[in-house]
Amino acid sequence: MQIDLDQADADFRDDAASWLRAHVPTDERPPTGESMVDFDRAWQRCTFDGGWAGVSWPVEHGGRGLSLLQQLIWWEQYALSGAPHIGVFWVATSHAGPTLILNGTSEQQQKHLPAILRGESTWCQGFSEPSAGSDLAGVRTTGRVDGDDLVVNGQKIWTTHGQHSDFQELLVRTDSDPSSRHKGLTWVICDMNTPGIEVRPIMTMAGIPHFCEVFYDDVRIPLSNVVGGVGNGWATAMSTLSFERGAGFVVEQIRLSRYLDEVVDHAENHTGPDGKRAAIEDDEIYRRIASARSELAALRAVTYAAVSRNRVTGKPGPEGSMSRLLFAELEQNVRALAMDVVGLDALEYQMPFTPQAWSGEWLYSPSSTIGAGTSDIQRNIIANRVLGLPR
Repeated sequence: MQIDLDQADADFRDDAASWLRAHVPTDERPPTGESMVDFDRAWQRCTFDGGWAGVSWPVEHGGRGLSLLQQLIWWEQYALSGAPHIGVFWVATSHAGPTLILNGTSEQQQKHLPAILRGESTWCQGFSEPSAGSDLAGVRTTGRVDGDDLVVNGQKIWTTHGQHSDFQELLVRTDSDPSSRHKGLTWVICDMNTPGIEVRPIMTMAGIPHFCEVFYDDVRIPLSNVVGGVGNGWATAMSTLSFERGAGFVVEQIRLSRYLDEVVDHAENHTGPDGKRAAIEDDEIYRRIASARSELAALRAVTYAAVSRNRVTGKPGPEGSMSRLLFAELEQNVRALAMDVVGLDALEYQMPFTPQAWSGEWLYSPSSTIGAGTSDIQRNIIANRVLGLPR
């Protein structure tokens, strides 16, 4: 593993930190609604105008063409600066954009990539279904070829920010042959304003309509919107998920580390479960804090190793599942630890994604081991593609 910073990387880090200090919004990001979308759109445009959108995207597609290590440096400085979550632009910048760069046609790239970087185009993901969550090969939503169109019928679920999205990366079944579960899928760009699409937001137990159901009733999508070729959707989707589990998660790792610092500070200055001593003096709470710190350090090491390996291979690998699995389970543990440290005060609900919203974040945290593939799916990927174990 080789991740030492040379002078150019160090200068890049300093430039990023300086720009972020001068431009990070001072207003709090709204947790829901159109005001949240407006906030995210303005921030994405600000990073674009500053030359920080698409750091590792090729220059010909509007990026800076820098290395993955420099992308990682940017994300680190981004998190350390307290910059807001990119929110409704996460799928566009971290999924759809990289997938189109790798697999899209020149026409698709020219139409969508500039709009994504400028904050003009929001995207959601249409992979999971009620009967096919982490098992993408079980997708039942159909895409029937009819002339120059795909006619789509079916349902998707857990579609994050579907109610706020302009486009969707949609996975459909174009071959119903049971023997071609993987070969019969197609990845297609779906305009969310197309007739026949109904979006129903889902109110989560954390109190926010973060996810959606999406229904398709004879939705006609041009075949020119297919990415990677009809029937090759499995390979295209795997490239999408490899980006999803990549270096961008370092932002969440650093945020979780800072969150743990807040938990420790509270434990040092507030009475613990026995009502007599500071929470930090409780042996079990102290052990859990120490365990969380060590696991966060291990997670950062795994992420850096994956980035280093990517510099050699030129593409993200299945090791990203290791980072994803470690982070998802660690996040749940840290959120639960916070509730135990706070004690009865945790009963006072505060909405997630707002300052000090520990109760809301805890209620939201179960999604960590479901989204982007369940923990069981991540373990299967690690076993098969990293350890080489038989299926």
